[in-house]
Amino acid sequence: METILRLENVDKAFGGVIAAKDVSFSVQRGEIMGLIGPNGAGKTTLLNLISGIYKCDGGNIYIGETNVTRMPSHNRPFLGLARTFQTPRFLQRSSIRDNLFLGTDLADKQKYFKSFLGIKGHPFEQDLNELMELAGFSFNWDDDILSIPYGQRKRLEIVRALLTHPKVMLVDEPAAGLNSAELEQVIGLLQFAAVERNVGVVLIEHRMDMVMNTCHNIVVLNFGVVIAHGEPDDISSNPEVIEAYLGRDEDAEDQQS
Repeated sequence: METILRLENVDKAFGGVIAAKDVSFSVQRGEIMGLIGPNGAGKTTLLNLISGIYKCDGGNIYIGETNVTRMPSHNRPFLGLARTFQTPRFLQRSSIRDNLFLGTDLADKQKYFKSFLGIKGHPFEQDLNELMELAGFSFNWDDDILSIPYGQRKRLEIVRALLTHPKVMLVDEPAAGLNSAELEQVIGLLQFAAVERNVGVVLIEHRMDMVMNTCHNIVVLNFGVVIAHGEPDDISSNPEVIEAYLGRDEDAEDQQS
């Protein structure tokens, strides 16, 4: 399998708060890798480092064979990086059409002039129809992006990311606020990305049932440090992971001693 994302000994601190310390892992094309940990563990910080919103204090990040550690964030999508956010981010006071066309510009590696003229290289409507069938809803092209419900915007952000034809996709808490039917549609989009498009997916999610049933491998962070890395069955029974989530039973330890 082809390694599409690699972190080597990545460090990041904000003052005295360590957000990432000596973090190393890799993601293969066609793999869904879960990135989990308690609140404040450093998960979203890592996505911000990968996407270039934050700069690393140490270590290196590679997309494919390209070292992007010092590369500006706006150049990284042209190497095949796509991202969604905990709260969907769209162009405000713009139509759904305008927001989705952003994805096709990246897929076509468009410069400004071609984008302005609407010249597209990828079969946009074919792509969109296929993805919207998985997303499970339809829309009016010219509706304002904020006119559609929150759950649909969450799924539409994944659709927009996939319209860029990414090689690696960072997905931050896509299940938050969704009902069970919407959750199944999100899972369908992520599995389509990995299986049909050969995309490497990094998934942050707090719904452990989704993580355990969807991810091939899981990295567990706690206070910015990787405490476990392995397949779902190994992670679910790892004592250090259980302690990070549930805390140490000090009374039981006192009784044993």
